[in-house]
Amino acid sequence: MRWMWIDCIIEHEPEARLVAIKNVSFSEEHLHDYIIDGKPIMPFSLIIEGVAQTGGILVGSIGRFKEKVILAKISKATLDCDVTVGDTIRYDATIERIDDAGASTVGVIDRRVAGGDAWERIGRVELLFSHIDNNMAGINFPKHNFVFSDNFKMILDTAGLGELACD
Repeated sequence: MRWMWIDCIIEHEPEARLVAIKNVSFSEEHLHDYIIDGKPIMPFSLIIEGVAQTGGILVGSIGRFKEKVILAKISKATLDCDVTVGDTIRYDATIERIDDAGASTVGVIDRRVAGGDAWERIGRVELLFSHIDNNMAGINFPKHNFVFSDNFKMILDTAGLGELACD
């Protein structure tokens, strides 16, 4: 993955659930382009991508990252408020269904406002993932798992999931 929209994984229940954190910082260049009411805002599309990365890691971990998992569809997405610099986002992804073709997940998005202690629910995203090695026969993909960047590997290693990574 070229860009990561999660900073760390804080919980992992194998084959069931993965929770990741994103700390929103003004040092992220993309925030300089999204200003609303004088405040830099995390774009909703990148928040949804953070949910997708969390769900994709969960789905990929089930097969020890041997299959190439890609986001196939955003079935439904709701976000109720903005996230700005200093806020923390928590992505909580759970498996709804998984088979040889792919998986469906639900991701819940919580926000903790800068300086606050409490989490508030701000969104929910339903996603479908495809195991492209099984679904796109005849198309030549690289043998190695192309989502593995150094940053991605570091996040997996820090969460204790690095031993699952087969690249």
